[in-house]
Amino acid sequence: MSSSGTGRHGPAATAGAAHAAGPAAGPWPTETTEDVRAGAAPVAVLPIGSFEQHGAFLPLVTDTVVACAIAREIAAAYPVRLLPPVTVSCSHEHAAWPGTVSISAPTLYAVVRDIADSLRRSGVRALILVNGHGGNYVLRNVVQESAGVDIRMALFPGSADWADARDRAGVQTSSQSDMHAGEVETAILLHAQPELVRPGYENSDFLADERKHLLTLGMPAYTESGVIGRPALGSAAKGKELLAGLVESFGDYFSLLAGEDGDGRGEADRHTSGAPRAGGDTR
Repeated sequence: MSSSGTGRHGPAATAGAAHAAGPAAGPWPTETTEDVRAGAAPVAVLPIGSFEQHGAFLPLVTDTVVACAIAREIAAAYPVRLLPPVTVSCSHEHAAWPGTVSISAPTLYAVVRDIADSLRRSGVRALILVNGHGGNYVLRNVVQESAGVDIRMALFPGSADWADARDRAGVQTSSQSDMHAGEVETAILLHAQPELVRPGYENSDFLADERKHLLTLGMPAYTESGVIGRPALGSAAKGKELLAGLVESFGDYFSLLAGEDGDGRGEADRHTSGAPRAGGDTR
C-alpha cells in the first residue's frame, strides 16, 4: 500500500491543488482551455470503460461509470489532467446479450495511442489509463510498448491495487468469484451513482468459478443472467472505501510518472525497482 496520504504528492498534500472549478461534473471534465494552461499538469488520466451487459440491475455503461468514479476521485486528490472517458471497448465475450457494443482490440489500441501522441505534442509527459473493464487486454500492450518513447504510460488499477482496496472495504467475495456485475461493481455504483442501480441485485447472486474456456465460449457458457458474483453483498459504504483505497494506491503511480527532473525520472524511480504495476483483472 502506498504511503501517499502523507507524502508530497498524496491526497492530503494536494487536495488544494484540484482545479478551482472542480475536476469533473459526472464523467466530463469541466475545465476551460485556460484552466488547463494554468494548471500545466504533467500527468493525464484517461478513464476507459465499456458498453456491455451487466445483468438486469446494472446499466450497460457500468464499467465506464466505475472508471470515471475512480478517475474523478484521483483528480480531486492529485494534480492530474482528467480526460473524458473512452466509453466503448473490447466486450466481445458479452456479445450474446442485447445492447453490448464492442470495438476491436486494434481499434482500441489505436485510439489510446493517438490520444497519447496528442497529449505528448501538448507537453504532457505521462498518461495513466484507468481501466474499468477486465476484457481490455490490449491496454497492457499499449503500456508495455510505451517504454522508452516520449510519453510514459501506466495501467491502473493493478491487481495488487484492487486487492488492497478490497481488503480495506471488507469485500467478502474473492476476486476469482467476483467476476462480473458482482459485489465490487454494485458497491461502487451504489456509492457513486445509486440512481443507476435497479432493484434485483439483492437476489441475483450467481457463482461460476471454473471458467476455463471463457475467451473461446464467451460468457453465455457460464451464466444465463450475465452475472458472475455476489451483488447482494454490495453496499454504498463498501463502494466508498473501495474508491478511497484506490486513491491511496494511486500515489505510487503518480510519484513514478510525475518526475520533475529532465528525463522524467522522479523520486520514486530512484528509490523503487521495477515498472508500475500493470492492470490486472479489473472490474
